[in-house]
Amino acid sequence: MCGIVAGVAERNIVPILVEGLRRLEYRGYDSSGVAVLNCDTRQNDQLNNMTRGAVCQIQRQRSIGKIKNLEQKISESSEAIFGRIGIAHTRWATHGVPSENNAHPHICNEKVAVVHNGIIENYQTLKVSQLEQGYRFTSETDTEVVAHAVHFELKNTQGDLLKAVTQAVKTFEGAYALGVVSIDNPDTLIAARKGSPLVIGVGIGEYFIASDVSALLPVTQNFIFLEEGDIAKIQKNLLEIYDVNGQLVERPIKESTLSSSAVELGEHRHYMHKEIFEQPQAVMDTLEGRITHDQVLVSAFGHQAEAVFQTVQTVQIIACGTSYHSGMVAKYWIEDIIGLPCQVEVASEYRYRNPVMQNNTLFVTISQSGETADTLAALQQVKQIQKEGGGKNISTLSICNVPESSLTRESDLAFLTHAGPEIGVASTKAFTTQLVALALLMTAIGKAQQIMSAEQEKNIVIGLQKLPHLIQNALAHEEVIKEIAQTFADKESALFLGRGTMYPIAMEGALKLKEISYIHAEAYPAGELKHGPLALIDEQIPVVAIAPMDDMIEKLKSNLQEVNARGGHMVVFEDEQSGISSEKDFTVVKATTNVGRITAPITFNIPLQLLSYHVALIKGTDVDQPRNLAKSVTVE
Repeated sequence: MCGIVAGVAERNIVPILVEGLRRLEYRGYDSSGVAVLNCDTRQNDQLNNMTRGAVCQIQRQRSIGKIKNLEQKISESSEAIFGRIGIAHTRWATHGVPSENNAHPHICNEKVAVVHNGIIENYQTLKVSQLEQGYRFTSETDTEVVAHAVHFELKNTQGDLLKAVTQAVKTFEGAYALGVVSIDNPDTLIAARKGSPLVIGVGIGEYFIASDVSALLPVTQNFIFLEEGDIAKIQKNLLEIYDVNGQLVERPIKESTLSSSAVELGEHRHYMHKEIFEQPQAVMDTLEGRITHDQVLVSAFGHQAEAVFQTVQTVQIIACGTSYHSGMVAKYWIEDIIGLPCQVEVASEYRYRNPVMQNNTLFVTISQSGETADTLAALQQVKQIQKEGGGKNISTLSICNVPESSLTRESDLAFLTHAGPEIGVASTKAFTTQLVALALLMTAIGKAQQIMSAEQEKNIVIGLQKLPHLIQNALAHEEVIKEIAQTFADKESALFLGRGTMYPIAMEGALKLKEISYIHAEAYPAGELKHGPLALIDEQIPVVAIAPMDDMIEKLKSNLQEVNARGGHMVVFEDEQSGISSEKDFTVVKATTNVGRITAPITFNIPLQLLSYHVALIKGTDVDQPRNLAKSVTVE
């Protein structure tokens, strides 16, 4: 995943572009770059009179590493970079290693500059053709074929940049979000999207584009969300949007409720730490307007939700990474509490097989960003099944944190978690609010089908209302967890154990540890120890276990003693009522108390997040931007 920001402004756009990149750095941090059209190197009012044919030059600056490296390079440049129209990019490498040559923007023959998020799958074929046409390549990226293709089409369209981009994208296979400028059109920015998100920020006498609204919050609160296949022509006082069929269309302007301060660190050292501590409020925000008088409002899932839920006979959940783990927790809830079959599958596997869809299936996709490529592809696959019919009643529901995302727009029903912006690559509050959303979904289906009694519904709602307080109490154990983290300082592997709903929570804890501390970690159901993992146990592998007070607690205690007897160091996060005592090499943290089937997995996840965070601090890794990872995977 990469980040794009660009615009046509009434002022020098370079500071806006750099600030936008800083806010998008969570999307990619291998390299970054800026290119502007400088049509008057004297930087005077003649720039207000830009016309086609004006004498312009493309000024570009690129740097490997973080945005601060690009900022320093710009400030130390002997030639001032100045312009009122420009494009910028922060890169997460897909084709080609992180290097200055591979960094965007890419330029063709000093006439066309391009930034791109996505993958041009047929770039090798296009590259062969372009080499035969005489184009020279200076990078290993797929994006450079975009710049050459636009340049080639400019010659066939009498220098019309909109027509050139429209023709060029017809030759691309794959996904793209594009920002394109040309010295032949010094007043124009072209934006195009297919399979990758792109928004237009609407200012006063100026427009901007970005991969995410967070990049543009300092300059506007008003946004247009481009739809699949849209191409936009953008000038200071002109915006034209053409749909996939080339028809001029209007897209609604929506006002964002986010503030620019919502993505600031504040008093926290890292975004991950900030977002861990925002979870009590995020849960309250997600519950607001969804429950009332000890009841779940089924209509929170859409005005058609009740009719859809009444017909559901099976639930199919599709997700990736952390979202997949939330789906696994929901499977236990849905089958245990309301007795409906529920399947959970990784999107990247589901989309490449021939799944058998049952009649009256609710197809649930889960994604923080709503732009995860594999999850979107799986949804589109099911929508095709819907379209073809075959007598099967299939409904789609998305659970997502981002309004106007591709996932929410393409689903029959949508439920927005209100986690707020999540910048840290390792998901924390998005995961927690997904679990809250899935608990509400399970309850809403049970209520719509009259499977669940009013008393059961009331108990679930009361439990969810207690969650912010339970999470706050779990966060209060941070100092103890800091001390425990020291025992991981010289470790290279760790094992996480759980039973029931705690098994996917153990999987999530292992994922967090490996993501940000680079310690190899894996999770197992505690009952599976004798089937292989017990062979790994020694003093070099710490074992983290989750011990809620439930029907499985005595069996779990036996599993833990098996580890302890073989010299393994145990860290146990328990319910105060579980009755496990600390002893040598057996550290017990009484993380919570009196939690139920719904609230237990959500609450026990909190200390695992803190453990991973503090281990990463000790290891000295980049907490918010771990190596090789990006926040959301918008390409395969």
